[in-house]
Amino acid sequence: MRKYFRFHFDAWALLLFAMVMIPNVIWFAVPAPNDVLRNDSVTTVVDNIASVCQVLFIAAMCLLQNEKAHKIRWSPLIVATLACLIVYYIGWVLYYHGHADPLVILLLTIPPCFAFLLYIIDRKNWIALVPAAIFAICHLIFGVVNYIC
Repeated sequence: MRKYFRFHFDAWALLLFAMVMIPNVIWFAVPAPNDVLRNDSVTTVVDNIASVCQVLFIAAMCLLQNEKAHKIRWSPLIVATLACLIVYYIGWVLYYHGHADPLVILLLTIPPCFAFLLYIIDRKNWIALVPAAIFAICHLIFGVVNYIC
């Protein structure tokens, strides 16, 4: 498997990462009403695992290319990636309108993870898939334990 991967910068992967991070940057600078996300986390070990996996999968997603992957195109996986991004933005709009119920928390948690996972699968970047999947599980645990339970 390793022989099919090469170092290659993927600008689309970086754009996806930036598109997911834009609402986080806005949230950091401009607090939302009913801003429950600013509460301290009770899942610090899970958060640390998620942080490490996030760095690993973003680096692998942006810097490694599977030579067997097709050129980027409008595939069902890419369309689903963009749909996840739109659902994620809807979650942020609801959050900034004062909604912090379990559904909104799940909209801020699950769609961005699925967007990354679907993009990684489309690009056949199996090296990025494992840390991305671990990140998704940790991110879900973080959201559920800290803001839903």
